[in-house]
Parts: sequence; C-alpha cells; structure tokens
Amino acid sequence: MFKLNKIKVTPLAAESLGVRSMCTLVETPDVTLLLDAGVSLCPYRFGLPPHPFEFQTIAKLRTRIAEAADRAEVVTISHYHFDHHTPSYQDWMVNWTEADETARLIYQDKTVFMKNPKEKINPSQRHRAWLFQKTGGKHAKALESADGKKFTFGTTALRFSEPVPHGPDDSMLGWVIMATVEFEDERFMFAPDVQGPMSTYTVDLIKAVKPQAVMVGGPPFYLGGFKVTDAQLKLGVENLAGVVENVPLTVLEHHALRDEAWREKIKPVHDAALRTGHNVLTAAEFLGVENVLLESRRRQLYRDNPPSKEFEKWMRETSTSKIATKPPID
Repeated sequence: MFKLNKIKVTPLAAESLGVRSMCTLVETPDVTLLLDAGVSLCPYRFGLPPHPFEFQTIAKLRTRIAEAADRAEVVTISHYHFDHHTPSYQDWMVNWTEADETARLIYQDKTVFMKNPKEKINPSQRHRAWLFQKTGGKHAKALESADGKKFTFGTTALRFSEPVPHGPDDSMLGWVIMATVEFEDERFMFAPDVQGPMSTYTVDLIKAVKPQAVMVGGPPFYLGGFKVTDAQLKLGVENLAGVVENVPLTVLEHHALRDEAWREKIKPVHDAALRTGHNVLTAAEFLGVENVLLESRRRQLYRDNPPSKEFEKWMRETSTSKIATKPPID
C-alpha cells in the first residue's frame, strides 16, 4: 500500500469510525492542522434516533477531536455543515455539544482558515457562518477566509481551492473548499463533500494538484431516487474512478458509506484501482482498524442490541427535550 512518509495523516472521526464526519489531523515538521473539526449523528434514520452505540461513539470521538485540537495550530472549515465545523449551542441529539464549551476547546487560540462566509455560499450556510463568527469563532486567534488562497508555514504549503460544488454543479447545498497540504515532494489533498466528485470541474482540479493521497467524500447512494438522480450517482462513481486512476491512495469516506451496499456500488472504483495498482481505503482501513458503519446498520443495532428502558423513555421525549438532555447511554 502506498504511504506518505513526510506528511502524517490521522483520521479522527468518519463514517467508517461510526459517525458523520471527515475530521482529520495532518502533521508536517512545520505545522499541525486540524481539518473540518465537526462531528454529527443523523437524528432519524429508518425512523429511528441514534442507537446508544452511536452516542457512545460520538462522545469518544468528541474527546479525540478536542485532544487533537490541543496540539494543532490551525483549524480549517471547508463549509458550514455541522459535521464539518462545531456549533456553539447545546445539542445532545445530533452534534454532542455542550453550549459554547465544546467549540471553545476546538477553536480557542487557533488560526482558523474558513470558507468565505459571504461569497459562493447558500443562505443557510451564510447564516451558520455568521453565527460561527459571533460564537465559536470569537475564541480563535484569527479568522481568515481561505477560498483560493495559499498559506505557508516554514517549508509547508497549505493551499485552498476556489469553491467547488457540494455535489453536482447545480447543487442547492452550496459550495466547499478543498485543501492541499504540501511538504517537500509530498501532497495530501482533502476533498470533503464533493459527493464523488459529481462535478467534472472538481475532478479536473484534483487531477491538476497531482496529490499522492486524497481523502474524498464519495457519492451519496443513500439519497438515490429522491434527492439525487441515478445519473448523478453514476457520474459520481465514474469521476471517482478517474480520481483513483490518477492518485496512488484514495481514502473514500462520508456520504458513500451511509448505504449498506456501498462496496457493491463502487465496484468500478475498485476495478480502476486494480488496473492501476492504486489503493482505495476507508478512514478506518487506513488506520488499520475495522470499519464501524453504525448509521447504515441502525435498524440492526436496535434489533440485536435493544436499548435500556431509560433510553426508550428518552426516545419518547420531544425533539427539543432530547436536544437539551443527554441520553442515558452508560
């Protein structure tokens, strides 16, 4: 398997680790970077709230992210969905956040390179960006829009792409910025929520960077037929195969892994890897641990591991109450 030797990449939270996230720690001899420090759970999947195992996992990974933030000088925000940045309000149902404290642990005294809050941004993310600057962002040492910019730390370069679509070119979900960390002759690229990529423009940008390793958010198969068309998913798979043909190591994560049949649906991607001798791994596989795909297995979790009476009582509470009260998961 191809490995970077000079840039250390450590996935901290991801679908293959049991939550919605792509949070990753990247270290070079010059700087430590925390990419997209957010983590969430799907509030309802198959008509069910998160299983206790999912809450136990997000609690553990929140601690892991906070510990990594303590080591990092820089935190990035590719876009303003809550699985990619951390809000400053109490929410035990989706984001596992304690008012302002959880965000403070991540952003305090950090330089935050963030998606431009005013340009190439849809209304909901514009509002979240404004809230972040007033709340969690107030703890940062500096907030700087990063779209299309380059920053240097010693001999390490951190380059951000121009905004690319959050999925297809006409996506209602807005735009994201991709990041590339370059040290000497190595390049690691971080391409969150490009959903394949579905956009050919995004594929061209990735290929132009010529990274040796890329972490990419794959096609959202679980949304097929009602939020995403079959043609868009097919294009996402084809484009992802094109990325794999050009990049020695692809870490495939996020939306793609929310469908139990994801391996079957990305068969053309693995075929491309076999043809070229390249590697496709999940974040868990990259770390050398088993995949823990909890959301896609939520029905099975409830069937095989029935929750306690106390948890069932919590489930019957209103959404407002569940957000305000920690679930009994011990």
